Amino acid sequence: MESHAAIDRPYRSHLHPACIPCRRRKSRCQTEADSLACLMCKLHKSNCHFPDSPRSSKLAPSSASRRLGTSQRSRNLVGTTAGQTRTTLTRSSRRRTSAEAAHGTQAVGSPQPHQPPKDSQEPRGLNTADDENLNLHIVGPAATDDSRVLTDYLAGVPGAPRVTRVFLPGSTGRSKPVLFTSIQKRPLGKAAHRSPSAEKLEIIEKLLEPKLDQIIDEYFHRINSCMPLLDEDSFRRQLQENREKISPSLLACLYAHMAVYCGNSTLIADRSWPDGRFIWNLANEALYSELHLSPGVSIIAAILLNVGGRPATSLIGNGVLLSSAVSIAHSLGLNYNPLGWNIPESEKHLRINIWWALFVQDKWSSLAHGTPPRITQSQQDVPPPTVQYLCPANSKGKTLRAASIFIALVGLTKVLDISLEHIYNIQEHNIQEHKRRSTPQIESAFHEWADSLVGVARGVVVLGTDLDAPGACNLRLAYLSMKLLLQRIQPEASTKRSGPPEQRDVTDYFQGLQVAEEVLNFTKNLHSKQLSDFWMSVGAFVYPTTVNFLLRHALETQSSPTSLVQSSSFQLARELIDILRLHKESCGWDMGDVCLAQHGDIIDKVLTSVGPENHDVGDMLELQDFIMPDDLTLDQLFPGLWDPLQNAW
Repeated sequence: MESHAAIDRPYRSHLHPACIPCRRRKSRCQTEADSLACLMCKLHKSNCHFPDSPRSSKLAPSSASRRLGTSQRSRNLVGTTAGQTRTTLTRSSRRRTSAEAAHGTQAVGSPQPHQPPKDSQEPRGLNTADDENLNLHIVGPAATDDSRVLTDYLAGVPGAPRVTRVFLPGSTGRSKPVLFTSIQKRPLGKAAHRSPSAEKLEIIEKLLEPKLDQIIDEYFHRINSCMPLLDEDSFRRQLQENREKISPSLLACLYAHMAVYCGNSTLIADRSWPDGRFIWNLANEALYSELHLSPGVSIIAAILLNVGGRPATSLIGNGVLLSSAVSIAHSLGLNYNPLGWNIPESEKHLRINIWWALFVQDKWSSLAHGTPPRITQSQQDVPPPTVQYLCPANSKGKTLRAASIFIALVGLTKVLDISLEHIYNIQEHNIQEHKRRSTPQIESAFHEWADSLVGVARGVVVLGTDLDAPGACNLRLAYLSMKLLLQRIQPEASTKRSGPPEQRDVTDYFQGLQVAEEVLNFTKNLHSKQLSDFWMSVGAFVYPTTVNFLLRHALETQSSPTSLVQSSSFQLARELIDILRLHKESCGWDMGDVCLAQHGDIIDKVLTSVGPENHDVGDMLELQDFIMPDDLTLDQLFPGLWDPLQNAW
């Protein structure tokens, strides 16, 4: 180290200002008489350059000097431009990589192993991380002088955009500065570090543009009032102000859920609807990705939209998703009463609504899929839904009607929950005695629920009217499904009834036949508007259950193929199949797809085997003569009857 006498520049000297790099580092600048660089720049091995005067570095140039500035002023300001100019697109990136790579490669060409302090504002180096949105690109020599003049001018304008960076040569470098500009690194529209679910959502939205807003409007108008999963006001506000914060899987499943409702709608009459199965596959991938990475409350709503989507094509997949949703709901405490919590009222209501929507989906899926439910009534104390929880203030008309129907559906689901406990009980020592004891309780709960209904819900359930209300047809079908379930489990308790067994069997049969006829008449009278209304996907399983019930009694009570075809049970089953086919062809209604897949061919085979010319023949072979006593042959004739799911999945 040299002596103090050799120091050319005194500390804190205003006549001899510090060099530009020391100013950026906020470090002490000391120079030696025989050296062109200060001690700190030597230590850091950086390019050392000084302003010509204190005034030039402290004062911004006036408008006159900016207009009449000389080339000498431009050269003086070039040195400060590297520290003063910044690209507006990179202001959020506060971290700067080492300046040595930029200086060494772009200006001097020598390696610089030592990095400056973190608070220095050195230009970006070549080793910039890949997550940066911008990259450096050299300005051509022909445009360098023009860019320098513009850069010098913008350096003195507060708030002006900075578009270039300047690297000055060292003492042994080029005689002219080298300019760089910031350019977009990635292709236009390609964002960095997008999640897999966001990428799938982007594809779905590109397929559905420009109808995204109309699809969301249709969802809230038609679906959310019948199965409340989202708070419309907060969702729309977030969609408008902070769309990227919305769960991508939630939006993806919402779009896929609406595919069946908008495919034949006038909403998109001016264009063809994309393939619904392709959209569903993308939504499934987005959902499973987010379920793995970041599950939360929004993922529960996404799962319910996914599982409730039509047509239902994956029993095991839906069961896995529902189990995940119930597990997440328990983890987030949705099974607890939130009314006493110190949270906003809207959040309380949303937690209650999501829980009961999950409860409804779990119970009816259990009945349709033949698996025990996942939610236990004794492990939750959430208050039942009310109009206050479901509807915003000052709601009226259609919204209130939809809320009353959803409340009635929740009450019916509670009755179903009692029935499921009866059906899936396998630990009772005397199962038959348990079933005989619990069946009257189910019937009592069912009748109490029906008697408690008021308003539009009572008209839908008891009288079969007001079916144009949102969700009314779905409630009516669920009610008939529950009635048919009671007829299927009542024979187990028939020993407690009076009368001989034969009379009790005939009574049970005719009561079940009456319910099946109600299902047929209800389906036959549906018109296009009702067919396009909200339907739970699991409600489709009431039709194969009804046809199974009818064919079973036709086989048990008839002894010949002709009498089988002419029986009232078989005729009802045949007519129901014809109605489902008609709705499928005319309106694209998919609620009968499961039944058509399982039993459509069965009905046709029986009719073809008998032949129309033999329908009126009274003396026919016995059924055991018509069908060989071979289990394999019997299974071939009635495959869906004995294994109701093998033809559908």
